[in-house]
Amino acid sequence: MTDIRRKPRHRRRRTAVAVGVPLALTAAGTFAYGTDLGLFGADAQASASAATAAPAWATATADGFASVDALGQKGTYGGRDGKTVTVKTLADLEKYATAAEPYVIVVAATINMNPVGKEIKVASDKTIVGSGTSGQIVGGGFFLGTGVHNVIIRNLTIRDAYQGIWNDKDHDFDAIQMDGAHHVWIDHNDLRHMADGLIDVRKDSTNITVSWNKLSDNNKTFGIGWTTNVVTDITIHHNWFRETEQRNPSTDNAAHAHLYNNFLEDAAGTTIKSSYGNYSRGRTKMVLENSYFQGMNNPVTRDSTAAIVQKGNTFVATSGRNESGGTAFDPKTFYTYSLDKTADVPALLKAGVGPRSNIGTAATATTKAAAATTLTVAADGSGQYRTVQAAVNAVPANNPSRVVISVKPGTYREVVKVPSNKPHVTIQGSGASRKDTVIVYGNAAGRTKPDGSGTYGTPGSATLSVQSDDSQVRNLTVTNDFDESKHQDIANQAVALLTQADRIVLDGVIVNGDQDTLELETAAKDKLGRVYISNSYITGNVDFIFGRATVVVDKSVITLKKRWNGTSAGYVTAPSTPANRKGILINRSAITGDVTAGSFFLGRNWHPGGDTTVDPQATVRDTTLSAAIKSTPWTDMGGFSWKDDRFAEYRNTGAGAGTASTNRPHLTDTQATGQEVADWLGDWTPSA
Repeated sequence: MTDIRRKPRHRRRRTAVAVGVPLALTAAGTFAYGTDLGLFGADAQASASAATAAPAWATATADGFASVDALGQKGTYGGRDGKTVTVKTLADLEKYATAAEPYVIVVAATINMNPVGKEIKVASDKTIVGSGTSGQIVGGGFFLGTGVHNVIIRNLTIRDAYQGIWNDKDHDFDAIQMDGAHHVWIDHNDLRHMADGLIDVRKDSTNITVSWNKLSDNNKTFGIGWTTNVVTDITIHHNWFRETEQRNPSTDNAAHAHLYNNFLEDAAGTTIKSSYGNYSRGRTKMVLENSYFQGMNNPVTRDSTAAIVQKGNTFVATSGRNESGGTAFDPKTFYTYSLDKTADVPALLKAGVGPRSNIGTAATATTKAAAATTLTVAADGSGQYRTVQAAVNAVPANNPSRVVISVKPGTYREVVKVPSNKPHVTIQGSGASRKDTVIVYGNAAGRTKPDGSGTYGTPGSATLSVQSDDSQVRNLTVTNDFDESKHQDIANQAVALLTQADRIVLDGVIVNGDQDTLELETAAKDKLGRVYISNSYITGNVDFIFGRATVVVDKSVITLKKRWNGTSAGYVTAPSTPANRKGILINRSAITGDVTAGSFFLGRNWHPGGDTTVDPQATVRDTTLSAAIKSTPWTDMGGFSWKDDRFAEYRNTGAGAGTASTNRPHLTDTQATGQEVADWLGDWTPSA
């Protein structure tokens, strides 16, 4: 067996990051669109082949109650499995919307309804999406009848069926009306100035999600009910109600109504005055969370027979009834979701609701401009995306606020990369345990890339790479399952998780590998890169916590593993810290594992490529050390003496702890006051 310690590791690590473009992204980028606004002509049809990915807006699936499996329908994904067509005329829109087979229908023009008030009878399994901001329906809308299901209406402007009478009782001209439909997602639309409702969810329609819409300039805005049955399940989140008089919404006999992060605004000095805001009627059970009410009259109203549970709402210059009472339900028993801070809601929604310029265009094959703060991933198709990378691709470039990618339990065999231009991303498992959601792959340094363009370097082998600032990984497992025993012809360096950014949080995760499990770098040598790891498990055997980042491993378990051939020998850390920076701090943790006593070093000093300017640092303090740790716990690497760098312990316990000596430096109490978590993190306080 070749002694790993004699391998020229620093030479391999000089290899630049070389992560190939994911196959799904490559396919999406080659989806054929034609020349008109990047779309097909009105009569053209096309569908992705088995090797071609549909663009993100065509494959997106609903969150909230529309994502819940019920009535024989598994979530809401619209016409994803059908052909994609583009329409510019009323005849073509009606032709495809009413067809029996599934379609993704891209509306690429302003379509005037004839006669005024016409509502196209949409059939099941349809996605109707506007092309950028050009998809407009004027003078009418859509009707979803009994049994119609799996329908998505997105990115459209539906407007101007108004007949000149404010409280119009003669013209039932709605933007979107449902009578007995189920599994419907209404998302990112601009709905305004209709003769009756903007949205009417009627007659036992259920499993509905209404998200990121602007509803404005209307009287009877959003009604739910028209039945004595208590069956409707509906989620209403991130909608901006502005200058709407009543039904904002009015919710009658809904079994479960979950309203969160909505903005209801009655602006001063306008002619339209709010009559009431959110209304829980009949036997409705409503949960109302983190919504913002500005200037509304009677902002929250309930019948004595109905329930409203309020949490975290804000009321500014409101008047009249603001009520709560009764018992409702816990939405998280039905689906996962994340709340935005209530104070952020007005600005967030003003920037994010309504049609987006690059939904329905070729650009969104790789970029989703929607400002949604939660994207769901499920391998079984019950989320918005089937892969984690697809959800990452959907995050807008330079997104200003946090986007949570909620990953449902399952195993995701893929390489995931969060690029540097997508900050504030959280990848979070939605299961009860961090073991429920697993991202796994098996690349290694020296392996040939699938496209034949060379081999991976060490960082290029990572299963999950986080290159964007202020990003987080929570409640899941990241594994590199490269099998060293079968590949002794190449290097054993196989990274599970790589960070190359600042202010990174890894919380409640398991990071599994053998050699080089967790690589913690910075965007460049002169850049700061801080990583805070807490409540986590890290497994490996050789240099498996390494790099030049400033790292805190806090309240975690580090598990030592035997090598591929059953021998016990290894190194926990291999810092390559730049001079005058903090390196790796292991604090209040435990180092353990089923390995031979006295067989592992706490670390060694890595000088990449023989770099004499670095000053590697590792401190292990207030940590329990098993008998696996050597009595002389630090060692040299690459011809550099560890004693010339910065390695120390403080107040460790356990069978592997030892007294201070020249071969085992301990911090004094005074020195230890300058080597605490706050000294590592500086002006950054990690938060949820």
